[in-house]
Amino acid sequence: MVDDGVDDNVDNISEVLKYLPHRYPFVMIDRVTAFVPRESLSAYKNITYNEPVFTGHFPQSPVFPGVLILEAFAQASALLAFKSMGGYPSERTLYLLAGIDSARFKRQVIPGDKLVLDVTLLRERRGIWKFSGEARVDGELAASAEVMLAHNELDEE
Repeated sequence: MVDDGVDDNVDNISEVLKYLPHRYPFVMIDRVTAFVPRESLSAYKNITYNEPVFTGHFPQSPVFPGVLILEAFAQASALLAFKSMGGYPSERTLYLLAGIDSARFKRQVIPGDKLVLDVTLLRERRGIWKFSGEARVDGELAASAEVMLAHNELDEE
């Protein structure tokens, strides 16, 4: 094996886009930093002032919306599911948000923050996956939630 200096558990944005169907401005994951199949995934999103959401979400005091933090949990969870299945998903394969439980927001997330996401697989049964997620900024808990995703195959046209 050749040591190319790249950690196999770290995915840059190009690799993330191979797994997720989302595109700008709705990609909520910039990089995957750790991955244990069928167990856990860590990732982050850099929160920047030039994101479109800040033109309308409290422009006088920009705060990253909690609903987008939940979307980031869903995307990190979908990455864990897709990567755990091995190989890249087809364009017809989706993991759709099926539920959010116990969502809590502990601190505001603002431009300049690095939102670190940690998701852990709680269980998977018949295509329904349940995850626990925590989001931190500078080590401080910003949000937590449980996320349920449902595996879905789009119909052929």
